[in-house]
Amino acid sequence: MIIVKRVVKVRLLPSPEQKAAWADAYAALHAKVRAGNYGAPGCVRRRKVETNPIRFRDDAAQPFDARCLSWQLHAPGRGGTVSIWTVAGRMRDVRLLGSPMDLARLAATKIGQTDLVLRDGYLLLYAVVDEPEAPSQMPVNGFLGVDLGIVNIATTSDGHRATGGRLNRYRNRQLRMRKRLQAKKTASARRLLKKRRRREARFVADLNHQISKSIVAEAERTERGVAVERLTGIRARVRLRKSQRATVHSWAFGQLGKYLEYKSRRAGVAFVQVDPAYTSQTCSRPGCGYVDKKNRRTQALFVCVRCDFVGHADHNAARNIAERGVARWGEAMRPYAAPILAPS
Repeated sequence: MIIVKRVVKVRLLPSPEQKAAWADAYAALHAKVRAGNYGAPGCVRRRKVETNPIRFRDDAAQPFDARCLSWQLHAPGRGGTVSIWTVAGRMRDVRLLGSPMDLARLAATKIGQTDLVLRDGYLLLYAVVDEPEAPSQMPVNGFLGVDLGIVNIATTSDGHRATGGRLNRYRNRQLRMRKRLQAKKTASARRLLKKRRRREARFVADLNHQISKSIVAEAERTERGVAVERLTGIRARVRLRKSQRATVHSWAFGQLGKYLEYKSRRAGVAFVQVDPAYTSQTCSRPGCGYVDKKNRRTQALFVCVRCDFVGHADHNAARNIAERGVARWGEAMRPYAAPILAPS
């Protein structure tokens, strides 16, 4: 992310990427209409969607490419300028402000599409660069299973737990503060709400970066892969009490999964997603594998009713995920042979 230091107010000429985005928006809308997402033919909602054109905000993000935006970067980490094409002509020598690491990466790699975003009075440039991935290595020692949760954000099959107590306390504090400021309904309260609106998201992203970095580093050190649960659609499948909805819907498991995936690929670590069904109810003891809802005594306690194996419930689930990761990797790499790796 690069910050454009000078803020200007101009009308930008639509780029080829912008026109393609408009076409994609209409194509997606027509597909949703055909699928019946807006109701049956003739209903009020569907008729309103079909008759009203798609409108974009005046300050919406603007995509650019090398024909519309050019970079003039100085020495690595020393800033530079950018030239932007607008309907009023080309704006030249617009100064850039960014971290030395980001500027050095821009100077060393090829820059692809760039999005110009207006946020909090600043124009931000989101540049896409090609970063080479490390050669993928075979997980010779199996997989490191990762169980994702709310009480424990991530639990590995080695027994390491990243607890969510600090995050949950922070979220509850932010929720109480938002309620208090919203109840005041004053100009100063609204200004403070606007100032703090992305603070919680930044805190969660930083925490997920730290957790994913440590997990991938441990898998790389021990020559293992990373196996996580495929939790897509869990919010729609699970029925919750009203008091639990805010907690579950603020659960950033998707972001942590994406961080694990791209950090694994950058480090050359194998990454797989497995089916999470019954991982918390299955005994992970070798030779048992008994599945029963009664095995999960409490949120943290797992006791197998067949072999009397006792352990932490999240650790037990992570071990099952690691074993399924081995099977999933064997299916992907050797579809006509049984997997030969051993779980961690």
